[in-house]
Amino acid sequence: MEAIDHDVELTTHHTPLLDPPSLARDSGGWRPLRGTLMLFGSIVFILSLGGLIIKQRHEPSESEPKSIIALLGRGIGEGVSAKSNPSLNSYNVSYDWTNAMLSWQRTAFHFQPQNNWMNDPNGPLFHKGWYHLFYQYNPDSAVWGNISWGHAVSTDLIHWLYLPIALLPDTWYDLNGVWSGSATLLPDGRIIMLYTGDTNQFVQVQNIAYPTNLSDPLLLHWAKDPHNPLLLPPPGIGPKNFRDPTTAWIGPDQKWRILLGSKVNKTGLSLVYKTKDFIHYELNDNYLHAVPGTGMWECVDFYPVSTNGFEGLDTSVNGPLVKHVLKASLDDTKMDHYAIGRYFVENDTWVPDNPNEDVGIGLRLDYGGIYYASKTFYDQYKKRRVLWGWIKETDSESADLKKGWASLQTIPRTVVFDNKTGTNLLQWPVEEVESLRLSSVEFEGVLLKPGSIVPLDIGSATQLDIFGEFEIELLASEGIGEDNNVGCGGGAVDRRPLGPFGIVVIADDQLSELTPIYLTLSNTTNGTSTTYFCVDETRSSKAPDVSKQVYESKVPVFSDEKLSTRVLVDHSIIESFAQGGRSVITSRVYPTEEVIYGAARLFLFNNATHINIKASLKIWQLNSAFIHPFPQHIQ
Repeated sequence: MEAIDHDVELTTHHTPLLDPPSLARDSGGWRPLRGTLMLFGSIVFILSLGGLIIKQRHEPSESEPKSIIALLGRGIGEGVSAKSNPSLNSYNVSYDWTNAMLSWQRTAFHFQPQNNWMNDPNGPLFHKGWYHLFYQYNPDSAVWGNISWGHAVSTDLIHWLYLPIALLPDTWYDLNGVWSGSATLLPDGRIIMLYTGDTNQFVQVQNIAYPTNLSDPLLLHWAKDPHNPLLLPPPGIGPKNFRDPTTAWIGPDQKWRILLGSKVNKTGLSLVYKTKDFIHYELNDNYLHAVPGTGMWECVDFYPVSTNGFEGLDTSVNGPLVKHVLKASLDDTKMDHYAIGRYFVENDTWVPDNPNEDVGIGLRLDYGGIYYASKTFYDQYKKRRVLWGWIKETDSESADLKKGWASLQTIPRTVVFDNKTGTNLLQWPVEEVESLRLSSVEFEGVLLKPGSIVPLDIGSATQLDIFGEFEIELLASEGIGEDNNVGCGGGAVDRRPLGPFGIVVIADDQLSELTPIYLTLSNTTNGTSTTYFCVDETRSSKAPDVSKQVYESKVPVFSDEKLSTRVLVDHSIIESFAQGGRSVITSRVYPTEEVIYGAARLFLFNNATHINIKASLKIWQLNSAFIHPFPQHIQ
């Protein structure tokens, strides 16, 4: 790698990002910062796999108005979240996507099926040297429907082997979908997989499945219990408001507990069931927790975190140095919220540390608008808690059908308690992603004056791991004002005293398409500061049928900390982490210009008016993670 020191002012273009692209260059073109990159070749091993084809079981009738179906999305009739982009389906004409554009969108190291639709991650676990990921999957199409459980395995959470479908909707109690569920590893080595089935009458019920051969590291074959369904919606709970069982934990009475997401009117809640044998259950008289006004809770997750260390904890651990995280995916907003609090095992209730930041009204796991239905598991091999999250497409359904696939999973993230704030989780990409690193380049002390943008010549900028630190030099206090608390504003084009400043990714040379990831400060005059962490997608694509948002989060920063970000870029997905993972924003981008032909570029910018920025970065090019089909002859 090559370190480049730029403590002296660089030749930059003092052109705000709000300027027209034609003004973003001078007659001499960009003068990039040079860094030597070493690119390594790789050999792609491709195996063939025959697809399993089963008929889709639910389609809207011919008599249903097509416009209403498009607006509501698929799945509403079954009582589950819309699994498409209703706001985008109103476009009469889809953008004319070329094959090159659609091919570029497919990621290189994020998990996604070979084709067709995917949504929630299910029942992740570690067994005999292999990590297992199950996921909601439509074997027939790139849109939601015919939900089955896809299955893949990996030894490192990065390189995956596709396996045959684990569970199909082939019984009356899951005929309309094998929905989300969780794995529980029992002390005797058995694996219990609880899942929600949508019955032939569209009633949500809870079922159980087991691997038929525990000596098989790949867990290829699964059987549904003859006692299914085990749980029906209890009195007072609607038939379509009873889903997504959690991993079980055991209490001092030697009974296992599970949670299920539900609602009563507009109050979101989690039901608690106890069992000794996973066949017979008793419903607690009280909820684990409920929050008025938050609506239906889906994909509830509940797990302990240590307050005095960074190791993960088994789901059954409790004690004085333990807090519990309660997370719910809100059906009404399609956002994943969490809160940290205390679990009272005596009556199976949970109380948030801060009632003003309760589940659904406070912290989010990811502040992008596309992160949903997340699920953690305890990795007993490396003693860590690992978080998966579903990332949907933000283009149109017609575009997904044309490219033949839809949705991704995030890079798995470790989750620990933030001892410094005492109020947050810290999320960070699993260490295994570093195995993809190729060459690196460093930039030290790059000076960014107000209104400047600086290109970084690192070669192709489509698969990157970027670490950035930013130092602030206040030029003048006059004009800042006592209340500069404006958040992320209208995006990176805004000019404010203390921001925005940061990194621009997936950009072309002319800045006709670009995605800024940035920070902005406020309220510094009273000795404290509020920092906003933002991603601006509004100029990420020229296509009209793509959602393009400005995502905003507030991140705590202490006086002894530098402002810092980490950004993983993988074609159409960008995962951005601020302050060691106190705030995370995931976004999707769909460029249409020369970016897709190997011309993606990276920039630094400062659009603040009252500060200079000194930026230091270390950037790795990342290799592709090869994902293989499962050989048919081994089945």
